[in-house]
Amino acid sequence: MKKFEEQKFTIPKLKGISEKNIEEHLKLYAGYVKHANLILEKIAELKSNPEKNAYALGEINRRFGFEFNGMRNHEVYFRSLEGGTKPLLQDGAFVKAVAEHWGSFDAWLAEFKAIALTRGIGWACLYYDPVSKELLNAWVDEQHMGQLANSTLIFGLDMWEHAFVADYQPSGKKNYIEDFFANLNWEVVEENYNMASR
Repeated sequence: MKKFEEQKFTIPKLKGISEKNIEEHLKLYAGYVKHANLILEKIAELKSNPEKNAYALGEINRRFGFEFNGMRNHEVYFRSLEGGTKPLLQDGAFVKAVAEHWGSFDAWLAEFKAIALTRGIGWACLYYDPVSKELLNAWVDEQHMGQLANSTLIFGLDMWEHAFVADYQPSGKKNYIEDFFANLNWEVVEENYNMASR
């Protein structure tokens, strides 16, 4: 059975988000990779007698969705912080698609930031739906529930406490959101959009 591999990210010094926080956050990501692999091994054991292990298989498959999506969400998150801040391509396909759907880039950004301020843990996500061929904002409470089916994550903003509390305290969500966008490599976002919308 092929195993998932932990990706390595080269993240520069960020505005507001400490190196220590990134270091700890990357350890959490490594845990998702590890546990996704461990669960697949356990599933292989349990499926030797699927009737007897039906309940256990159901529960562990639910857990697999949590670990797998946590792994992939974090890969998109960390990739968007690699390479330092890169400006938004004003004439790029991504900005044009956003403006077509929301009327303007600023209107989309305001909506996305409002979603990110949702109370509780979760992710603010921007997806590309290949069926409607449009971008969609979404709030995902937990990684195994709420992801948009058949859609590609263009970028995600981790709003679980581990992503910001060490640097911003619980009351600092808004500052964390602003700093995330100040640190964002928009070239990666453009590339993600172009690959998803081909």
